[in-house]
Amino acid sequence: MAPEGARSVIERAALGALFAALQRRGCEVVGPTIRDGAIVCDTLRSVDELPAGWTADQEAGRYRLKERGDAALFGYAPGPRSWKAFLHPAEICLFRAERKNRQFRIVQDEPAAPRYALLGVRACELAAIRLLDRALTGERYVDTIYRRRREQAFIVAVNCVSAASTCFCASMQTGPRARSGFDLALTEITGRDRHCFVVEVGTAAGAEVLNGTDHATASPDLCREADEAVEDAASRMVRRLDTTNLRELLYGRFDHPRWDQAAARCLSCGNCTMVCPTCFCTTIEDSSDAAGEHAERVRRWDSCFTLGFSYIHGGSVRASARSRYRQWLTHKLASWIDQFGTSGCVGCGRCIVWCPAGIDITEEARAIRQSSPVPPAPGGQHGNT
Repeated sequence: MAPEGARSVIERAALGALFAALQRRGCEVVGPTIRDGAIVCDTLRSVDELPAGWTADQEAGRYRLKERGDAALFGYAPGPRSWKAFLHPAEICLFRAERKNRQFRIVQDEPAAPRYALLGVRACELAAIRLLDRALTGERYVDTIYRRRREQAFIVAVNCVSAASTCFCASMQTGPRARSGFDLALTEITGRDRHCFVVEVGTAAGAEVLNGTDHATASPDLCREADEAVEDAASRMVRRLDTTNLRELLYGRFDHPRWDQAAARCLSCGNCTMVCPTCFCTTIEDSSDAAGEHAERVRRWDSCFTLGFSYIHGGSVRASARSRYRQWLTHKLASWIDQFGTSGCVGCGRCIVWCPAGIDITEEARAIRQSSPVPPAPGGQHGNT
């Protein structure tokens, strides 16, 4: 059995055996596939549903599928659907109630948490899952729905060997190489005469799954080729986010004119929060049938871009697009540090791609930084710790 930290190699033809080994563990395999003109994460029945030979052209406000010219299975940057959708579902019933003998009885809905095998998790997405772990299980109040799903999850990471123009994980120190938080990590190598995966074992469970497949020890040359491919992906990232004193900078620029410029373009649609792998805000809705015999409470994702999100008696606290965009960006890049000890951004670039107006979080932060000196720190933690 391969020990943790060891590197092995499996051929493309053996990937089906890895898939089957995950299914034998009782896992529902979730991975990339093509749906509705995009590469998204969804339930897979076999490796044949992976997006072989496909990638996506991504830029601010633009996403287009295109062929790669090879048979790579993971040759794309993260698409619109993050793993958050499976660990922190967009909609879930918290409980139901029914009337019986003139009294309401609470019916607790606690089905067994699904056992997911998440296949194709990128380094930036591993960082996002760690942030969700901290936000939803690491503090005083624990989200039991998230915790049960997270505890059951088996993670197969994939190191990036190509980057979209919207990726900036290297500047956030969250990728493109997966360094922890996985059971297995793959680096895909494609060439004229070989298509294989260099595999790193991260846990005992990962070693057990790998042992059920046809694998061999990876040669030093193959390991070097895999490492160089990941390093090349990092070197080709054209976007970056300078996090030096960014917290203090944003806290000191609440009245900066750049907020008005962003607001003039922002549609307050909430796309950025929906595709973001770390946004976790929700709302609670109660409903009943017309006869008053059944009622239920449902939790759904919410967004700080909606008027209702900041509604209190008398109206919304953030009535303007300016205040809502400022809240989102300042929370993501500054007050997350106060709450959780790190930035809430992992550099995946999804918010740039899926913003209909093409608003770029890296450009907004750069514009605020370049137009004024960094203010004195108000105290507390500094930077993107």
